[in-house]
Amino acid sequence: MTEPVVHVVDDDAAVRDSIAFLLESAGLKARTWDAATALLDAYEELEPGCVVTDVRMPQMNGVELVRRLKALGAPHPIVMITGHADVPLAVEAMKAGVADFIEKPFDDELLLAAVRAALTQREGLERQDAERAAVRERLAALSGRERQVLDGLVAGKANKVIAFDLGISPRTVEIYRAHVMSKMQAGSLSELVRMALAAG
Repeated sequence: MTEPVVHVVDDDAAVRDSIAFLLESAGLKARTWDAATALLDAYEELEPGCVVTDVRMPQMNGVELVRRLKALGAPHPIVMITGHADVPLAVEAMKAGVADFIEKPFDDELLLAAVRAALTQREGLERQDAERAAVRERLAALSGRERQVLDGLVAGKANKVIAFDLGISPRTVEIYRAHVMSKMQAGSLSELVRMALAAG
């Protein structure tokens, strides 16, 4: 996995640079943007990581940036920096999907903790995506009949019922069920059902 990047969006160069310096001195990789539009224009090349953005900026504010990123399906968790007067905006941002918001003037450790939590959240989502993709690959490797047996199991049907539905013997269903468990690498029936549901 590539090292995550913290994308810092602020129209104030001094603030931008001081946040980037703080992140880098804590061993995190930072990239700065002078406007929300600049980050969105480069969306296709955006490195994985998280976004730290000010709420008040000309052209496009932080809340609008959050909405645009969510609409694009961006996996980047977002930490928003707000002034005292911006709490209603910050609440709106939370509803739009911000991971956290921090009030100015903020404590360095508070910002670092919020950024680390956002990056951990992203890693968790990436892991889930990777697991889901692996399960989908295993599902695709099932034969048509194995898939029918799996569908019956996910629907909560007993072997006898699945056998009746498919016009095969309960013993044959047991054999298919064993194949499905093995191919799906499931340790139990509940794990198998969970996998099938998670894969959609």
